[in-house]
Amino acid sequence: MQKIRKRYLECYSSAFQQLKITHNLVLCGLMAALAVVLNYTTSIFITPNIRIGFSGLPNRVVEYLFGPCIGAIFGGMLDILKYMLKPDGGAFFFGYTFNVMVAGILYGTILYKRPVKLWRIFVAEFLTKTIVNCGLNTLWISILNGNAFMAILPARVLKNIIMLPIDTVILFFTLTFISRLLSMPEFRRFQGGKF
Repeated sequence: MQKIRKRYLECYSSAFQQLKITHNLVLCGLMAALAVVLNYTTSIFITPNIRIGFSGLPNRVVEYLFGPCIGAIFGGMLDILKYMLKPDGGAFFFGYTFNVMVAGILYGTILYKRPVKLWRIFVAEFLTKTIVNCGLNTLWISILNGNAFMAILPARVLKNIIMLPIDTVILFFTLTFISRLLSMPEFRRFQGGKF
């Protein structure tokens, strides 16, 4: 137990230090711009309610490279920015921003400074889909729309079960590419997530 606690304290301490590096903040800005572009341009609709979106991939890259602290801050600020650029007809609700921040903490904690492994990405995806998508997101929808939580939960669980392997594979290939990119001689100075 002591070893696990020490690992997480080191993870969060190291991740918090990433905020002090200017290159990291610049890369976060570039990832935010990419996320906004992907939000407006790339989506594959499987059904009207199930879509494969790629706008979350820049978030995952930031969480992988810089950890849970920057991941949560980046996700929260990006969610607010996306809302300001395209309000989608509704009032701003902080619950959805909170969801993105919790997801950033989950992904960052599991993926930061760790080798890219399919099982690790699966665990991160599973926890996020369970806690954030099926739990918190369903709660916010039921509060905002006046629907009973248990009435909308089965459809949301089914959607997340379908998306789990798809999102896991997409994220695995994305992070594998980023990992290989960072191992190239041109990117040697970026080793260890220090951009």
